[in-house]
Amino acid sequence: MSDTSIATDKRRDLTEGSIAKTMLLFALPTLGSSALQSLNGSINAVWVGRFLGEEALAATANGNILMFILISFVFGFGMASTILIGQAMGRRDETMVKRTMGTALGSIIPISIVVSAVGWLFAPMLLDLLGTPASAVDLALTYLRMIFVAMPVTLTFTLIMMALRGTGDSTTPLWFIIISVVFDVILTPTLILGLGPFPEWGIFGAAFATATANTLALIGMVITMYLRGSVLTLKMPELCFLRADREILKSMFSKGLPMGLQMIVISSAALTMLSLINREGVQTTAAYSATQQLWTYVQMPAMALSAAASAMVAQNIGANKWSRVSDITRWGLIFNVILTGAIIAVLTIFDGTILGFFLGSDSEALPIGEHIQLMATWGFVFFGIAQVLFGTMRANGYVIWPLVVMAISMYPVRLGFAFGLYPLLGDDALWLSFPAGMVATALMGAGLYVHGGWRKGKKLVAEEAAQGSEGYRVHGGTSASCRDIAPTTVWKLLPLRRITRLHRRLRRRLYRHRMIKSNKG
Repeated sequence: MSDTSIATDKRRDLTEGSIAKTMLLFALPTLGSSALQSLNGSINAVWVGRFLGEEALAATANGNILMFILISFVFGFGMASTILIGQAMGRRDETMVKRTMGTALGSIIPISIVVSAVGWLFAPMLLDLLGTPASAVDLALTYLRMIFVAMPVTLTFTLIMMALRGTGDSTTPLWFIIISVVFDVILTPTLILGLGPFPEWGIFGAAFATATANTLALIGMVITMYLRGSVLTLKMPELCFLRADREILKSMFSKGLPMGLQMIVISSAALTMLSLINREGVQTTAAYSATQQLWTYVQMPAMALSAAASAMVAQNIGANKWSRVSDITRWGLIFNVILTGAIIAVLTIFDGTILGFFLGSDSEALPIGEHIQLMATWGFVFFGIAQVLFGTMRANGYVIWPLVVMAISMYPVRLGFAFGLYPLLGDDALWLSFPAGMVATALMGAGLYVHGGWRKGKKLVAEEAAQGSEGYRVHGGTSASCRDIAPTTVWKLLPLRRITRLHRRLRRRLYRHRMIKSNKG
């Protein structure tokens, strides 16, 4: 690495030093980012619920579920990119980092534009499939279409933040989440209520404010990355990396697709659950929406620690420091139980007060929300256990069996519990199905961690997308042509092809040896 990049870039070496301290230093900014995003969503929900009514809050619940599905598409792609970047960072291969980032951006931006256009057209059909309450349909359609318009910015912002964390930099995403939240907190009430010279846009104003805040934060983050000389930035000779590298793209899809499908499985199960909850009436849907705001906070330590475990394990695998991997996982599990358990305890004590911010202290939905929270929130301790284990395993490209586990937990377990026990337990079956699925996920995830083949599974770097320790070299530093950037090593070949190539090399060397002897003679 150059001295300049070390001095200006905010990346962190995750392969050295105390594991517990390194994990906390990496996870806490990620946790802070999640907390701010969740707080921002909660504040928006307060504005929507208190000033636009329960129908508007139910509308945002339906719109946010669909937004989560769309982000799921980029999640797997982004996680595969993060793993490739993390392993390349562990090997000190900066050019591979840039090639991976270019391929990711050059692929996800056009895809997100297509998704945005298709989503706008089919938004009414999606809301109908969800069984959105009739009183909330018009509001939900307005909100959802604005979400689709903002989708390219949202997905690009998410991808770049994930990539920065893959380099060991979790601080830069935090600062620009802060900027996004500040803009959103100011713009949301301004555009909902039409304060000052601004128009009164209602629920459209809430969605527009979030889109504007994310756009400004994305622009600022990209400018800052270039000013700092981030390893992820592409300069003129490297812009050709935006043309997707077929082998890297193949690796991203082969490993990213199962990770994205995990999110799709979760989302589709959540959609099915939401359709069941919608049948209980708009007050139950509003109570569930408010409870989801609480759950975003409960999930934050698990997601931050999972991201930290994945980035740390990826860099240590890239550096061939397997002895640290088990300790990384162990500390992730310890921190999860402490942090998630503490948040659950606080929410259990103050749930009525907190839910009252979203629903109003005299809302008929408030006791429903308290009941949901009491029945279901405790399961997130097991959710966190599963996420840390999955974060460790996916850092080595082990993604198929975690997908199978997630599918079993979400469908036969969670939905089976909800449908099968509804005649006996009523709506309690819906709420208890959440912890039932989380416990099943943790138990099966632990079985995979102990007995699965993830430790000897093929690494993304070694088998599919990585070059050898030499990395790449740039021939002619000012040329913008990709032909000037050539690999110094070859992709790993199948055994028969390797033997064939070795045979050809031996023949060429023998021929050159004979020619030298002939010339001397």
